[in-house]
Amino acid sequence: MTEPVYTPTMRIERVKGPVRNAWLPAVENPVTFGVHGEVAAHYGVDENEYPPDATTIDYVIAAAAG
Repeated sequence: MTEPVYTPTMRIERVKGPVRNAWLPAVENPVTFGVHGEVAAHYGVDENEYPPDATTIDYVIAAAAG
């Protein structure tokens, strides 16, 4: 077996409620994740308390589509 070519390292920090910060490789500032629309409604999140933000699944779908 060959050695892995790339092993990502990152850190995720829960800020409050659905809000999380992620420190990703090659990105200077943390990326903020949250919820919005139907996802917020599904989890019972009040968008007046937590402003809408991209979800982790939004990033996964964008990465897969790119």
